[in-house]
Amino acid sequence: MSLNSIFQYFVPKDKKFFPLFEQAGANLIEMAKALQESVYMTDLTKRAALNKKIEDLEHKGDDITHQIHLELGKNFITPFDREDIHSLASSLDDVADFIQGASNRMELYKVETPSQAMKEIADLILEATDHVAKALNELRDLKNIRNITDSCVRINSVENKADYIFDKAVSELFEYEKDAITLIKTKEVLSAMEDATDKCEDVANVLESILVKNA
Repeated sequence: MSLNSIFQYFVPKDKKFFPLFEQAGANLIEMAKALQESVYMTDLTKRAALNKKIEDLEHKGDDITHQIHLELGKNFITPFDREDIHSLASSLDDVADFIQGASNRMELYKVETPSQAMKEIADLILEATDHVAKALNELRDLKNIRNITDSCVRINSVENKADYIFDKAVSELFEYEKDAITLIKTKEVLSAMEDATDKCEDVANVLESILVKNA
């Protein structure tokens, strides 16, 4: 047994960081659900209300991130590397930022009819955040490494699908969309949505780093 393993054996079960990461994961799912509902909706008033909900949830995510950083400052002993805790918190915060960014762009640009590609990527964002949350819930007990690894693989797969849909949609925009303003609006929204899946992949990369160090 390594010195680190012996040290971890005597460390009390964490009561601060894991619940905060689990809250962050659940919050991302709520944001992704609201975004998905928004892109399947044509009522601009109801979409504005959903945008406000996403904004409020993003603020809640900021509060969770801030709390994680506060706990890092207060606790000498942490469940895994301080650097990894910071990276994980930051990457989760990035996912929330880009979900809100996509929602904000739809609202600001007054996108009346979201494209099929927007709907498909919104579905993928929800799928990715679900896998993120599942992996975070497994962090309490690193015995179930296979479950975390499986979630990370699925997140990577979702990101690849989103990349493909984004590239194909942008290609078709340049080929068929004659209105330059509509083209720019659509591309900007799609870009923020695709970035959200990229940030989910960043979360998976941090989780894999944690597994390598603590397995």
